[in-house]
Amino acid sequence: MNKDYPIINADVLILGGGSAGVMAAIRAKELNPNQKVVVFEKGDMKYSGCIARGMDALNIVAIPEISTPELYVESNSIACEGIMDEPVNYRMAERSWEMMKKLEDWGVFFPKDENDQYDILQVHPKGKFCVTMKEPELKTILAKKAVDLGVKIINRTMAVRLLKDGDRISGAIGMNVRSGEIIVCKAKTVILSSGGTARFGLPDNGHLYGVYDYPGNTGDGYCLAYRAGAELSGFEYTLVYYIVKDINAPLLYITLTRGAKLFNAFNERKDQAHPSIRSMFKEHVMEDSGPMRINMNHLPEEKVKEIEELLFTTERPACERFYEGRGIDFRTGEIELWPTEVFLCGGHGLTGVRVNENAETAVPGLYAAGDTSLVARGHLSGAFVFGEISAESASEFAAKNGDVSLDEEQINAFISERDSRLAQNTNEIAIEEFEYKVRRRISDYIKPPKNEYKLDRALWWMDRFREELSTMVRVQDVHDLFKLFEVENIIQCATMSALASKERKESRWTPWHYRSDYPETNEQEFKKHIVLTQGERLEDVKISYAPIIRMDKEA
Repeated sequence: MNKDYPIINADVLILGGGSAGVMAAIRAKELNPNQKVVVFEKGDMKYSGCIARGMDALNIVAIPEISTPELYVESNSIACEGIMDEPVNYRMAERSWEMMKKLEDWGVFFPKDENDQYDILQVHPKGKFCVTMKEPELKTILAKKAVDLGVKIINRTMAVRLLKDGDRISGAIGMNVRSGEIIVCKAKTVILSSGGTARFGLPDNGHLYGVYDYPGNTGDGYCLAYRAGAELSGFEYTLVYYIVKDINAPLLYITLTRGAKLFNAFNERKDQAHPSIRSMFKEHVMEDSGPMRINMNHLPEEKVKEIEELLFTTERPACERFYEGRGIDFRTGEIELWPTEVFLCGGHGLTGVRVNENAETAVPGLYAAGDTSLVARGHLSGAFVFGEISAESASEFAAKNGDVSLDEEQINAFISERDSRLAQNTNEIAIEEFEYKVRRRISDYIKPPKNEYKLDRALWWMDRFREELSTMVRVQDVHDLFKLFEVENIIQCATMSALASKERKESRWTPWHYRSDYPETNEQEFKKHIVLTQGERLEDVKISYAPIIRMDKEA
């Protein structure tokens, strides 16, 4: 075999070092310290992923004597409007308390009151599951633990292709985002934990990276799974959040649960009706009563300081500079809310690689966790729990099954593609300009509200963009090269989203999948999953249906 690229071996290869990936790495080493665990991370695992720093809450914890996994399944099914497989969500909730106590043992801080009780917030349709967390060093704690356990972390490396030995996964190709160098990992199992598609629609602030979620998430895991033969679902669930205007930063969980008031454009109070992000976006767009505003000038000083501490130290420290720049003081001013860009996500939504309760995909040896996987609205708890579950399943599979073989042709095919992309140095269009246009079209035609005409236009444009990626986009250096591969993934995700949205001829999760040509919900025909798989070619998306999986009530 051509040795122009290094080949390393792994029992468990993890693609993406965010919340799910770092937890999978830790768990794999806990189970078997002698097995080889490797992580490919596009950024630096210490600060990468959706929790670059910390988090203000662990969203889903079934605390004994307060809530139950059964109640969580019932509650989340309401939020998902029935499009939710119950076993995976039950498994996540069942292990959530154990997961939280483990984090606590590692030094993650969950505040308690004078009665030794956790601060539990009501944010779900039924039951109290959201536990306040104040840990600005959450990601560094987890990254250090992975390093201390002996996980091999390869930073600045984008996973670009999965490798297969027959029907089984045999590893992956990584590309260094600074040098363009290739690295091949021959692996008995692979865990996909590369996030969702945060860089999808174009935010109103006009900045390519000014999005709600981690901008390094460009649907890499979805597209890797798709090319490898896995099943995907929920691509019609096109999320638009309703949060702080221009910076697209979170605020509602932290403020509304601590007594802040919410007003619409007509100064009507909305916080007393237990608003959700979805209901606020619906009012803003479909009832034209926005923008809404958060007001905290009535809160006592200690409560305002508590909110500031959570916002400015734990989750997104940049928020403090933003509010200072705008001259906003929580004690006297108000904070304007606005819809974000449209995006795809498994943790906040229903988009992802289909997995069972063991994190197994339809491809032997391939597992998925976090925002890449479909554990409906699993949030951070789902990422952590299914990170562990994927590591347990992958470790067991690696121990029971023999070694794999690498197919040199698969590797050389990608190297040829990389080299042909590098030869595009005389083309006219900069990759940033091209990405802007791709994402503007996504906002035009895939962002809700939707109809068949708009979705057909989206598909027409994505076919054109796929061709122009080769004929028009200029690649002058490695930075342009890996951005091109990211934009290729964004285009593929847009194609799948438009097709799934066309197929679901109803409105559900309004306004996120609101079809103006099919404004009603059709429970009889569409209470099921829209499943996507690859056909003969990359652009040939096959569409099928799958039933909703219910719990075995007798189990």
